[in-house]
Amino acid sequence: MSTFWAGWVIFLICFNLGITFFLFLWAPRAKVPTLPDGTTGHVWANGALREGMARLPGWWIAISFAGFIAGFTYLALYPGFGNFKGALDWTSRGQLAADTAANDAMWNAATVGFAERPVEQLASNSKARAMGEVLYRDNCAACHGRAGQGSQALGAPSLSDDDWLYGGSGEAIVTSIQGGRHGVMPAWREPLGDDGVVDVANYVLSLSGGLHDAARAAAGKEKFATLCAACHGPDGKGNQGVGAPNLTDGIWLYGGDLDSVEHSIASGRSGTMPAWSERLSPTQIHLVAAYVYSLSRDGAPSGGQ
Repeated sequence: MSTFWAGWVIFLICFNLGITFFLFLWAPRAKVPTLPDGTTGHVWANGALREGMARLPGWWIAISFAGFIAGFTYLALYPGFGNFKGALDWTSRGQLAADTAANDAMWNAATVGFAERPVEQLASNSKARAMGEVLYRDNCAACHGRAGQGSQALGAPSLSDDDWLYGGSGEAIVTSIQGGRHGVMPAWREPLGDDGVVDVANYVLSLSGGLHDAARAAAGKEKFATLCAACHGPDGKGNQGVGAPNLTDGIWLYGGDLDSVEHSIASGRSGTMPAWSERLSPTQIHLVAAYVYSLSRDGAPSGGQ
């Protein structure tokens, strides 16, 4: 803070405290004219209500005086009076650093050995799973849901089933969290045309037994084999190597009705999961992975959605 602004702050503090303290000392001694009946003469409701006059109670004066003492003491101990650092030399940055260091020490003591244990083994540890759940809800629940149910509106997959885009092993989950994922499905409206999009959509729905037009599905089978099988496989069972979803299980990332499937084919999809390696430590990533791994084995946590 510059000398000018420090002086301005000091002036404002002294002015406000000075005026307030003067009023505090003057008010109890002020003489307010009153009528013989002890009222000020102010009336309401055609004289039914009259304004009385009474001295401030002693407890109010004592508490107010204590407030002034607390204010002066604060300005003496802590920063706030211009450039004066306060007798304690306290700063919010220093307090944050101290609290962070204390929290890190407790965290490190509580997670000793966790990073070296396999995710699959760590998922059966109730303490590790509870810590992973807290981290998950702080960082992942906004997209994947509090109970890992996913969001078709965001294209965030459910984590509470056993259907995985990039693999459900502990190592694969750690890789997804650590480095993020970016799935891209190209738009096929131009090469297929509008009718072709409808045909392929019906064929895709037929793979999982969904409602479809059999004639349209038959017409879309060859188009699927030509354009879609390279990623989704000739039988539509997907490819975890490229994050292409299984189309035969009835589990949908963006919705499994005809309109949603047609939109996916015609306009394509692009879903990005950010990398969390810059926000979470390796141990924290390991704990989140263990919790996510447990969701598909144990179902949703007791907290519900």
